[in-house]
Amino acid sequence: MSHPEILIPFGLPPAELAGDMLRQLPAPSLATMLSRAHRDVVGVKSDAPFQRALPHERWLASRVGIADAGAANSSPPVARLLLDTYCKEAPRGTWFVLQPVHIHVARDHLVLTDPRQLALGDEEARVLFALARPLFEEHGLDAVYGDAQTWFLRADAWTDMDTATPDAAAGHNIDIWMPRGTHERAWRKVQNEVQMHWFTHPLNAAREARGLKPVNSLWLWAGASPNQPAPGVPFTHACNLDGWAAAFRRCAGASVHARSASMLPSDGAGNMLILVDALVPHYLSADWGSWLARVQELEEAWFGPLLEGVKSGVHERLSILLSDDNHLLEFTLTRPALRKFWRKPSLAPLVP
Repeated sequence: MSHPEILIPFGLPPAELAGDMLRQLPAPSLATMLSRAHRDVVGVKSDAPFQRALPHERWLASRVGIADAGAANSSPPVARLLLDTYCKEAPRGTWFVLQPVHIHVARDHLVLTDPRQLALGDEEARVLFALARPLFEEHGLDAVYGDAQTWFLRADAWTDMDTATPDAAAGHNIDIWMPRGTHERAWRKVQNEVQMHWFTHPLNAAREARGLKPVNSLWLWAGASPNQPAPGVPFTHACNLDGWAAAFRRCAGASVHARSASMLPSDGAGNMLILVDALVPHYLSADWGSWLARVQELEEAWFGPLLEGVKSGVHERLSILLSDDNHLLEFTLTRPALRKFWRKPSLAPLVP
């Protein structure tokens, strides 16, 4: 029998809209599981005025043993692990993830746009990387191209740099989310030089002519030093570890992709991590109609089949982890708990 842990970032509705949204959400399987499961608050906003990583991001890093969930206020140190998925012989050192992004001007400040909206292809990304790399080298920094959205920067002296994840900073005034540390001015200088070179490049003019956002800046995060502890292997299987979560593929005996619970491996005995991030872009853009539609899709693809798996005994235990930008709730369901018929199905437990 298996123990799936399904992590759904931004699966909690915003508190101020929760009542109206949940009334519009037909999700009977999810409602049944939530009402009969044991609920734990496993991630909450700390006393810091803002968090440089989201609760589900901190949980992932803590779950595989590379960072304490309550550690320093910085992004998870996944750069080296992620780099290893692209470059098996990268030199040791302090590495950061570097993402091309769009920053737009609000009334009196600058705002980071969700990088998913950039629609940057490999050909364009390589042109921009080729322009930026010599500028990095002039400052004694090494850069490596991973894919269109994921580059890497080596800066061995920047070990104290606190950085924020793009999803934590997206939609906010970037001033307080920028990297902080002894070498923050050095980073801003490099960043400004790259921005100036990209600003005048015809590639961005062509993008704007096609109705796309210009690529006008870089986001630095996920710094990892060479003495970072190796991750553990707490899962027998991991499912849908894409994007920066691909850094954790080595933390499972096997890594697979599945669009629904019916596609999970039949030999899935043991602990199984499932990441379903379909709600993230809709939450970050406050597109609540699309958010509700995606939850209904999850009901059919994941919640219904997983509930049946617990009923039939295929899954000994099921953990559902849902987050917003301040909380992470874990609902643990067992077969005996489903006998609590007096607990009427309800989505109310989704409100922290």
